[in-house]
Amino acid sequence: MPYRNIIIQNEAHLSLQNKQIRIKTEAADVTLPIEDINTLLIENRQTAVTTALLGVLAQSGVAVFICDEYHLPCAVLEPFSQHSRGLEIARNQLSLSMPAKKQMWQQIVSAKIRNQAKCLSLCEEDAVSRELDLLSAQVRSGDKEHTEAHAAAKYFPALFGRDFVRGDSVDARNSWLNYGYAIVRGCVARNLAVYGFLPMFGLQHHSTLNQFNLADDFIEPYRPIVDLYAAKHADCDDSLTSGIKGQLVNLINYNILLNGKKHTVSYAIELTIQSFSAVCAGRAKALLLPELIALSLHKYE
Repeated sequence: MPYRNIIIQNEAHLSLQNKQIRIKTEAADVTLPIEDINTLLIENRQTAVTTALLGVLAQSGVAVFICDEYHLPCAVLEPFSQHSRGLEIARNQLSLSMPAKKQMWQQIVSAKIRNQAKCLSLCEEDAVSRELDLLSAQVRSGDKEHTEAHAAAKYFPALFGRDFVRGDSVDARNSWLNYGYAIVRGCVARNLAVYGFLPMFGLQHHSTLNQFNLADDFIEPYRPIVDLYAAKHADCDDSLTSGIKGQLVNLINYNILLNGKKHTVSYAIELTIQSFSAVCAGRAKALLLPELIALSLHKYE
C-alpha cells in the first residue's frame, strides 16, 4: 500500500529511472519506488518534471499536486481511463435518480456533522458537541433544511473561538484548513478517477465551473480531521510554514474509523468511493463513511 507523501520544496529535476522516481537537486540525487508513493506535491515552481514520469505516476494512481505562487495546491493530476469498465461506471453514475442522490447527500451531511461533533468532543467542547449530535440525526433527504449550514454556524465558533471567521485571510488557521482540505480533496478526486467516475457530475455540488463537484461532495465527512489537527496545533498567528505543510500532507496517513475498523484516511477514502460504486450499480444502499477518532498516525503491522 502506498504510504510516502513527497513534497518538493527546493528546485529539482524529477524523472523516471528504472521504473522509479529520480529526484535530483543540488544537494542530493535519490530514487524511490513509485509503488510506495501516495502523493507528490510540487511546491517549487522552478522544478522540472519529465512527461515519462508523469505518465507512470498517473498510471500508478499517484496524486500529483501543483502549487501556485502562494505555495497552495492549485491543480492535481488525475489518472484517466484507469477503470476497465469505465463506460459502465459512468452510465451507472449518470443514471442515478434524484431521490438516490438526495439520500446519499443526507448520509454524507449526517456523517459530516457527527464528525464535527466528535471533533468538538475531542477538543472538550462538550455542550456544542451534543447539540451537533442531535442535529446530525435531523438531516433529511437532500438536506432541504440546510442543517449542514446550521451546524457550521455553531461548529467553527466553538472550535476556534467566537471571533473566528471562515475565509478571513488574516487568521492563519484558515490557511491551515485550506491547505489540508486541498490535499484531502485531491485524494478524493484521484480515487474517483481511478474508479471510473466523472468527477464533474456531483450529488449536491453542481457548479458549471467546477470539474470536481463529486469530490467536493465526498470530502465533506473527511474535513473534520483537518479541523481537529488545526484546532490542536494552530493559533491565529501561526503561519503556514514548510514544516506545517508537510504535517498537513501527512494527515492522509492518520487513522480514521470506517465500518468499525481503523484505516488511513487515504485508504478510507478509497473504501468510500468503492461503496459509492456499489450504490451506483445497485449492489448496496448505503455509503461507507468515516468516523473521526483521536489523532494518531497509522501503523502498518
